[in-house]
Amino acid sequence: MKQVAPITRPSRSVCVYCASSRVCDPVYHEVARRLGDLLARDGCVVVYGGGGAGSMGALAEGALGAGGRVVGVIPRFMQELEWGHAGLSELHVVEDMRTRKHEMLSRASAVVALAGGCGTFEELMEAITLKRLGLFLGPIVIVNTAGYYDPLIEQFRRAIDGRFMNLVHGGMWKVVSEPEEVIPAIDSDGGWDAARIAEAVVR
Repeated sequence: MKQVAPITRPSRSVCVYCASSRVCDPVYHEVARRLGDLLARDGCVVVYGGGGAGSMGALAEGALGAGGRVVGVIPRFMQELEWGHAGLSELHVVEDMRTRKHEMLSRASAVVALAGGCGTFEELMEAITLKRLGLFLGPIVIVNTAGYYDPLIEQFRRAIDGRFMNLVHGGMWKVVSEPEEVIPAIDSDGGWDAARIAEAVVR
């Protein structure tokens, strides 16, 4: 019988954005597996895109292997293509990609982005945009494995320097290098007040 990880604090849900690629550098799969294990052992519910391949599958296996609860959200067409993970705690089949993103984020108290492609970029950017507008208030953590997100982080800096964003918006996310830093980054988040919608317009 699988051992259940001890819950050391009230359960919280962490939405993880990651990739389904099987052919990327295996280091990204290992990072995803470690993150899943760490989140489960900390008592977090893992919410993700429901896939069974690549970093998605590794994340789920890491969490399930530690006795964690994993909730997948997958569009119907992907489920019909049998892209879903068959062993999750819960798998919610939704109609389309937009509904998937909304469902994942609405279940989350925090967001973590691992390395990924255009889908991961889109999900991360939407979470940051909604936080800027005061519609999502939780921590956002970017796991910058092997400097993968360096160009995007530089682009954020340029957006702030160019006055397309306010300086305060640089506090909407945290960047870490290793999955072991994710939970401390979430725990140390100072919070984001919905009143900050007043700062959404650059002045």
